[in-house]
Amino acid sequence: MNMGFPGCLLLPAGHPLGRSSAACAGAGKTKIPILLVWLWASMTGFPMTDSDIPELTQLRLVNSLNRCAGRVEVLHNQQWGTVCDDGWDITDAGVVCKQLGCGTALSAPRGARFGRGSDRVWLDEVNCAGTEAALSDCKTRPWGDNDCTHKEDAGVVCSDSGISEVAQIRLVNGSSRCAGRVEVLPNQQWGTVCDDNWDLQDAGVVCRQLGCGTALSAPGGARFGRGSDHIWLDEVHCAGTEVALSDCRAEPWGASNCDHGEDAGVVCSDAGISEVAQIRLVNSRSHCAGRVEVLHNQQWGTVCDDNWDLQDAGVVCRQLGCGTALSAPRGARFGQGSDRIWLDEVNCTGTEVALSDCRARPWGENNCNHREDAGVVCSGTSSDVRLVGGPHRCAGRVEVRLDGRWGTVCDDGWGLSDVAVVCRQLDCGTAMEALSGKVFGPGNESDPVLMTNVECQGTEAALGSCPYTDPEDLCQHDEDAGARCQDAGISEVAQIRLANGPSRCAGRVEVLHNQQWGTVCDDGWDLQDAGVVCRQLGCGTALSAPGGARFGRGSDRIWLDDVNCTGTEAALSDCRARPWGVNNCTHGEDAGVVCSGASSDVRLIGGPHRCAGRVEVRLDGRWGTVCDDGWDLGDVAVVCRQLGCGKAMEALSGKVFGPGNESDPVLMLNVQCQGTEAALGSCPYMDPGDHCQHDEDAGARCQDAGISEVAQLRLVNSRSRCAGRVEVLHNQQWGTVCDDGWDLQDAGVICRQLGCGTALSAPRGARFGRGSDRIWLNNVNCAGTEVALSDCRIWLGGKNNCNHGEDAGVVCSDSDISEPAQLRLVNSRSRCAGRVEVLHNQQWGTVCDDSWDIQDALVVCRQLGCGTALSAPGRARFGRGSDRIWLDNVNCTGTEAALSDCRAQPWGVNNCNHGEDAGVVCSDAGISEVAQIRLANGPNHCAGRVEVLHNQQWGTVCDDSWDLQDAGVVCRQLGCGTALSALGGARFGRGSDRIWLANVNCRGTEVALSDCRTRPWGDNNCTHGEDAGVVCTDVRLVGGPHRCAGRVEVRLDGLWGTVCDDGWGLSDVAVVCRQLGCGPAMEALSGKVFGPGPKSEPVLMMDVQCQGTEAALGSCQYMDPGDLCQHDEDAGARCQGASSDVRLVDGPHRCAGRVEVRLDGRWGTVCDDGWDISDVAVVCRQLGCGPAMEALSGKGFRPGVKSDPVLMRNVQCQGTEAVLGSCPNTDPGDLCQHDKDAGARCKEPFALRLADGPGKCSGRLEVRYDGLWGTVCDSDWSDTNAQVVCRELRCGQAKPLAPKLQDWPRFRQGTGKIWLDNIRCKGTEETLQNCAHHFWGYHNCTHQKDISVICQDN
Repeated sequence: MNMGFPGCLLLPAGHPLGRSSAACAGAGKTKIPILLVWLWASMTGFPMTDSDIPELTQLRLVNSLNRCAGRVEVLHNQQWGTVCDDGWDITDAGVVCKQLGCGTALSAPRGARFGRGSDRVWLDEVNCAGTEAALSDCKTRPWGDNDCTHKEDAGVVCSDSGISEVAQIRLVNGSSRCAGRVEVLPNQQWGTVCDDNWDLQDAGVVCRQLGCGTALSAPGGARFGRGSDHIWLDEVHCAGTEVALSDCRAEPWGASNCDHGEDAGVVCSDAGISEVAQIRLVNSRSHCAGRVEVLHNQQWGTVCDDNWDLQDAGVVCRQLGCGTALSAPRGARFGQGSDRIWLDEVNCTGTEVALSDCRARPWGENNCNHREDAGVVCSGTSSDVRLVGGPHRCAGRVEVRLDGRWGTVCDDGWGLSDVAVVCRQLDCGTAMEALSGKVFGPGNESDPVLMTNVECQGTEAALGSCPYTDPEDLCQHDEDAGARCQDAGISEVAQIRLANGPSRCAGRVEVLHNQQWGTVCDDGWDLQDAGVVCRQLGCGTALSAPGGARFGRGSDRIWLDDVNCTGTEAALSDCRARPWGVNNCTHGEDAGVVCSGASSDVRLIGGPHRCAGRVEVRLDGRWGTVCDDGWDLGDVAVVCRQLGCGKAMEALSGKVFGPGNESDPVLMLNVQCQGTEAALGSCPYMDPGDHCQHDEDAGARCQDAGISEVAQLRLVNSRSRCAGRVEVLHNQQWGTVCDDGWDLQDAGVICRQLGCGTALSAPRGARFGRGSDRIWLNNVNCAGTEVALSDCRIWLGGKNNCNHGEDAGVVCSDSDISEPAQLRLVNSRSRCAGRVEVLHNQQWGTVCDDSWDIQDALVVCRQLGCGTALSAPGRARFGRGSDRIWLDNVNCTGTEAALSDCRAQPWGVNNCNHGEDAGVVCSDAGISEVAQIRLANGPNHCAGRVEVLHNQQWGTVCDDSWDLQDAGVVCRQLGCGTALSALGGARFGRGSDRIWLANVNCRGTEVALSDCRTRPWGDNNCTHGEDAGVVCTDVRLVGGPHRCAGRVEVRLDGLWGTVCDDGWGLSDVAVVCRQLGCGPAMEALSGKVFGPGPKSEPVLMMDVQCQGTEAALGSCQYMDPGDLCQHDEDAGARCQGASSDVRLVDGPHRCAGRVEVRLDGRWGTVCDDGWDISDVAVVCRQLGCGPAMEALSGKGFRPGVKSDPVLMRNVQCQGTEAVLGSCPNTDPGDLCQHDKDAGARCKEPFALRLADGPGKCSGRLEVRYDGLWGTVCDSDWSDTNAQVVCRELRCGQAKPLAPKLQDWPRFRQGTGKIWLDNIRCKGTEETLQNCAHHFWGYHNCTHQKDISVICQDN
């Protein structure tokens, strides 16, 4: 037991055996012989402390940088808990400081100033006199008796904390104490903060100081109104780690050049406000409808309507707190903007939190004009209209919000069409009654009457969109209008219905016109049309749009034909169609719809997917559970059919999926379905009354056939929805279809199911690009007569023998894609290399090499299924053709599915001859061409002096203009992988024969060095002291974010293959990183983290045992894996990158500091002119330091050494570069000195700790990655792993694991991230990070499997 000073015991103030509470030294300190004290403690039960802080087991201050400041926590019943801030003051804080030996109290912060606790709130209404020796001596409510939350956790700052007391702070003029204008209190006077340089990091400090969570935004420009007092702070610059705003760097108090129009504001996460500062809807009467504008670089701009749809609009509405999207109008429906067009080709999945999270072209990059400005109309929910004083939310006095004020509507002219708009806006079904004369009571006297003579057509999206007049003084509250809606959950149900289906959300489409129901013809009927029907009926999204009288033939009129919805309409009648009753159809063509939304009446909750879970039903507008008395498979069958979930599998009882919410009732008992009913609500049942509780909640499990209807099927990665890679949705995840057995009949079913006509082709081999998610289907076998793909014989599941190179595609007749011209490569020994020839008008012809490049070649290789393009040789490299020259000036973007999709001159139009025939060499060609070039005098055949054979004589290459692109051609020509370096100055010794080539200038796409531009053979002004050299590599990292991270692939005996992860460790990765010039090794990864290798490649190495000093991975000891390893065990590696060229100096850790670069062998600094976060992002990635946090300027980390130059200025990185040296920059000359040295701060590097244990040497293992702490899963955990942890923490040896891991002590479950899984240490690693493991965050664990470690020094 550590008792501090030898021979002394630490005792609290006021203890009967001593009066000291600090350290065992100095005047007034009581020294007691250890044995006497030990005996006394044993008899009295007095607790002995085990730290350097007295009574730490009874009281502590946590969550700050110092033990004398923090959140107050007390220990009671062996559990730590917090203190509520009710009545908490400086006197109470003084007792805490005295008890801890921390001097006097500086402040008693409230409101969870030091973060929220997570355990019990032990004490409330503490009331100390100030003379008490310990906090437990003060008057307080009983232990655990409180009415508090952790938002009220009390804190203390003591004088010995080294923290100067912070200025008080508040947020004013917002809707919550956690949002508003920032005001601080120095010198007893409140004042504002100027918004100069005000940003999210500054706001984050404010939110944390106030206990308001994290910062959502940092609005400037007096967003929350102008203050009227002093402007206290300007140029605030927080690092983000400060305890209080007053700890941040800023101008002196009161010194500013601002006015109150620049007052800074903050919106915190606990404000309950959806931050809208970065997006707005303008040019309409409602803030929930209008032209979409986004704020970027402090400038508002519009969004182009290319691909703009309802999913994109839905994200906007949700971000603005405006309910759901009613429509996504295009074509500048709300007027043309005048500023920048910021976004184009927005593609939201619909689940994003903000529009900026959706995929789109880079900011400001577009081919649009303001006539294409996108708009949105949101449902607005109750943000703009509400019904008050009625029996439920869908009936009451009408109140609207205009210009931020709520008020009532005058009943002059109030009618049912006006009510219809209100009902639709509130999602309350159809309008039932327009009421007048304050039927639901008068409005509040303080609220104005805002509208009179409202004149809605009934089709408007919101009441604010209808014409009206300002009532001024013409109306009083005794004329307040009211509304009553049907509240059926069905919008406009009287005008449309789905008949003859299993539920109200599936069936034959029927519309009401001239008081007569009739059907819709399926000509042109598709999923967008069906989507409008589903939304109109409140039935969710469309799953399919079946035609051909799938739900039986109707017998009345055929009202609509050639319906063509954009998908954004509020009702089917808003879509374009032929006139009512005009058609050329029969009832054999009646259109149908299957919607997702039968769940409006029943749902399954708490299960593994939507087709299994606790049964919940909605009756009379209330959701509740079903009692399991009498619950059986017949009942489940109805639920499964209603949800479109296939067959009933199991009727479950006794809250298998957890009990329902206590606030929800149990609504059904003794359900007695026959199994044929359309909905559970149609079955006989009893009212349970008080007979059932939630411990008897019924559950259901359906088959979940996986593919229900068309919404779970799509064609992607082409310019038409009727052509592309086939993808199906299963278990809420999209995946592809394998092309095994894929043919035109299968494709035909898809085209018919999607309403895309007939199938033109069924391309295989990932013709439309490789998918990245699961491969769901294999061996599809359709007869061709099926209505949907799910009707075909298929093999469904995640297991198959396919890879994404076998993804199936479809081209349908309605795609407007003419089937691509046939293509071949001729006149070489491989079908994947040769002269390019295309078939047009039944005749083969060649392609001219004008503008022919690697992107064009890439399209050819992909179209032929030959991998990627190695080169795009011109000048009839593969011989001259003799037929037509069909194509010229081909210009592919590289994403096309076929060469005929690329831009080019018209067929047969060219100014070429066959001496310009284009060729291609693809990666699957297996061509090397090694006879004419060699590398001499190097360590292996892939490194050395470059020599070429000309006129039967070997000679060298001069290093004039010699660079990495030239070296890359050499390495590729020799089959030696990629070029690591292009060396000059006779690095591999001087040659003795001719110097054949000089001034070589390769584009990098050539097949051979002799294809590059050079001076004529033998023409040079060089000596052999300038002989060029090359170093190539026979190892590569594939599938990673950059060239220094990925799946490890090696070449042995001319064959590329992968490495098995058995025994793979950091010393092996070190060799790979050195070999590739990628800096130090960072991580040894296992289990195909970067994807499995191609099936066609073997696994070449197993149990690699490098010392770490070898020159190449092939030099390390290893075993032949035989059949012992498959590609699911492919090893990966992550290197730091070319960190030898950049470093961060004088910071708190290696990932923060002054930026220094090495150019031409000299280290120097970077000027902060133009330095920004995208530049920092490159530095952070290059150093392996996680995301960029801050771009610092003006010698934030001390100026550089005087003798070092400033090497870069105006660095302009896009943020995607691999190294800083790749970014455009200018030579600073004398324009910058070291007082402008740039700095960077990246997220903190790896660290580990043991949490929730009795000391730092035992507890739950947690690691820090990307600045966030997370836990480690116990899969594959071993004693060896634990030894590495204990050694890294300097805690001695690890205690052996229990024989059964489940018997091993645990220290509570963690929260948040699970960072690591399947860790396998060799035992020699210096840090756990160096052990082989799955990729960060890649696991299949829950926190129940959090591993703990106990070290001997605990």
